Amino acid sequence: MDDVLTRPAIEVRRAPAPSVRDVAIGAAWTRSRLNRVDESVLPTPCESFDAASSRLLRAARPVLNRAAQDLADTQLGLVLADHDARVLHTRFEEKRLRDGLGELGIVPGTRLGEDVVGANAIGTPLEIRRGLLMYGADHYMTAFRDFTCYGHPIVNPVTKRVEGVMNIGGISEQHGLFGVVVKQLVADIEARLAESAADSHRRLVATFHAASGRGRRRPVVLVADNLVLATPAALDLLDTADHAVLRAVADEVRSTSRPAGRDVEQRVTLASGRSLDLRCTAVDDADAVLVDLITSPESSGALAAGRQLDTPLLVVGETGSGRKTFARRQAGADAATIDAADVAWHGEQAWCTAIRDMLAASAPGLIVENVHLLPPLVTAAVAKALATSERRVVLTASGSDRLADDIAPILAQCVAREDLVPLRNRPHEIPHLAQQMLAQIASSNTSRLTAETLRVLSAQRWPGNLTELRRVIEGLVRVRSVGDIIPADLPPSHRQVAVPNSPVQQAERELISAAIDAAGGNKVRAARALGVSRSTLYNKMRALAMA
Repeated sequence: MDDVLTRPAIEVRRAPAPSVRDVAIGAAWTRSRLNRVDESVLPTPCESFDAASSRLLRAARPVLNRAAQDLADTQLGLVLADHDARVLHTRFEEKRLRDGLGELGIVPGTRLGEDVVGANAIGTPLEIRRGLLMYGADHYMTAFRDFTCYGHPIVNPVTKRVEGVMNIGGISEQHGLFGVVVKQLVADIEARLAESAADSHRRLVATFHAASGRGRRRPVVLVADNLVLATPAALDLLDTADHAVLRAVADEVRSTSRPAGRDVEQRVTLASGRSLDLRCTAVDDADAVLVDLITSPESSGALAAGRQLDTPLLVVGETGSGRKTFARRQAGADAATIDAADVAWHGEQAWCTAIRDMLAASAPGLIVENVHLLPPLVTAAVAKALATSERRVVLTASGSDRLADDIAPILAQCVAREDLVPLRNRPHEIPHLAQQMLAQIASSNTSRLTAETLRVLSAQRWPGNLTELRRVIEGLVRVRSVGDIIPADLPPSHRQVAVPNSPVQQAERELISAAIDAAGGNKVRAARALGVSRSTLYNKMRALAMA
């Protein structure tokens, strides 16, 4: 018994708790694996990227210039990235280090988000919204493991939004002062952002007061990134959802290459159903848009119910763009319908007999859908019957570069053609369309699309056009039948808001999309038509967030 009592106690040692930094690195690696990042693939630079218009870079440049002088005799450098982890500027005074990092893709335009290159000292600080020191082995990318880096978010003192990340790094192991140096740089940049915001806001308020004072009860709205000013007359016209419409129109105006002061007119339909014209003027170096709301009793536009075109009429548009709805409005509510896709089921002879009889009949309108699918002999037969038909005939087709050749005989008989604009090219209409669909799909529920949700919807690409939008709205109705529908309620595929493209990037995107459409979706043929290799096309599509 005494032996038991005098036996020395067993000492239990607990493993030390992981540090906050270790937890952050571990979580970043987990996210990297979930994003299926390949640790051996280097990031792809964006050749067409232009950072000249970046407010963050304008504010940071003097700070970077001063800091670069202090780092002139070191193997350290600075990297400034925006809120999307895209590199805006690099300062590496040592040539060997500058060239080496350039070969790794650390150049302006390259995205270094965790979803692209895994855990790193730019993408990870953006994710966790705090400074982080990363040693070589902490980086997910194999090529980055020779470097020690410290990154810290830059927060706009006025808006409280994260504007980007300041990063210092290099091969040196003297990282003890990295955090102190970067935090001071960040503080200086944030101070300059606050000064710039104050000056900009004063200019914008003065511009707004000058515009609103030119006429009594003039409905005017000024839209900037973090500021919206409206006169009482404008507020009387606008519903909450209409602010998303104005924001979409303003983003369109600012994304074009029109100089400040040049007016752009756009017609929209408000949530109330009222149509009005918007006269938009870019101001303050295109950082804001002044919008005049011009009310008028008449209604216009491609989908206006009262607009009737001559027939035979060809309606051309992408899948889901509303071809059938437009055709129904033109042909009449009681119009009969026949689909060229049914040729494959019934056979050419039976289908030709049916449409010949329908075109010869004395009856209301007729809609012939998908005429681009017709075989050559059937196309000729339809054109012959159209020449003698007295019915109001509207034909629909999907647009392509080959359309004029594929249905040339039918085109020769059509006296009018209407090309429907894809939904992605008319984002200002999306808030009104989304609300209309919500009311139609769920007339009995009390859910409401918030202004922010409408803004996110307006920023999507919508390759499926109206059909895709309706599918998303139907999903929202199943998720939330009462209360506000917020962006988090959207499906993951439709929550992200891409950084607005420059005019050059937008032109590249449209050129690539047109080439792929013309090639029937075959990217190898599209690359050949564009005169580039397949790998170059894929790299460009990734840089433009098209793949």
